[in-house]
Amino acid sequence: MTQSITVISVNISTKKGTIKHPVPKIDLNFNGIETDAHSGKWHRQVSLLGLESVEKFSVEAGRAIQHGEFAENITSKGVTLYETHPLDRFVGEKVTLEVTQIGKKCHGSNCQIYREVGNCVMPKEGIFARVITPGSLQSGDVLTYVPRVIRVGIITLSDRASEGVYEDLSGKEIERYTKEHFLGLKRPVSVSYHLIPDDSALLQAMIEQLVDDQMDVIFTTGGTGIGPKDITPDVIKPMLDKEIPGIMELVRVKYGTEKPAALLSRSIAGVLSNTLIYCLPGSVKAVKEYMHEIYPTVMHSLYMLHGLDLH
Repeated sequence: MTQSITVISVNISTKKGTIKHPVPKIDLNFNGIETDAHSGKWHRQVSLLGLESVEKFSVEAGRAIQHGEFAENITSKGVTLYETHPLDRFVGEKVTLEVTQIGKKCHGSNCQIYREVGNCVMPKEGIFARVITPGSLQSGDVLTYVPRVIRVGIITLSDRASEGVYEDLSGKEIERYTKEHFLGLKRPVSVSYHLIPDDSALLQAMIEQLVDDQMDVIFTTGGTGIGPKDITPDVIKPMLDKEIPGIMELVRVKYGTEKPAALLSRSIAGVLSNTLIYCLPGSVKAVKEYMHEIYPTVMHSLYMLHGLDLH
């Protein structure tokens, strides 16, 4: 079922940290809202707050809270905004906004809003967005909520598995782990699975295709050892725009302390375009160990690739 928000009020201010005031409409460009204090080349161009949050606080405050009083640019109704995620989007006929941050730091008594209202709901329940498609918004406009689907590609390299000699278990373990991980984050995920022989040209073509298909993450499994057919790092490393050595170094040291054979893995990680690539060994046990260390870093890495340095 499609979710949407209805714009209840659009509000601006000429100074940061002050109450915003309703206006008939707002014009948005790639810097944010024209004439608003928060306009600029950064990730918090537009702030949104749900009417549901405002009404809840009004009860606590014992008085009516006016639109814009919490310094939100857009007062909306229909979606629990603070349950959205960075990189989700709100799409309308005239404008597209991309969520960039949930909540913010509260400045307490240093903030005019806090002094005048006595508290502020924005730090916990407000969200921020940047403009993807310029346009205008006014009260009554409707925006469709489009959650960002994380796209994951999996490539298993194995001559024998691709010939049907045995079943690929490591690639399927990555798929299982991936779906379980994003289910826990309440984020939708799409998984594309591929099984190919140990072939350098085929691997390079597959990586290029998945990057062209705008995968967020690519995992390979197999071919990271020192045997004659272990070609995965040799193919992928020259393709990377940037390498991320820390993750694989951690895994090798952590598990190699107990099992020296783990130190023989040549697994690598890096970035090609806006896609994260991780080359994992071919055993199910190793896949589980690597995924346990990799996945806590994935979303933050994706945010950084998309210009969101969220700490």
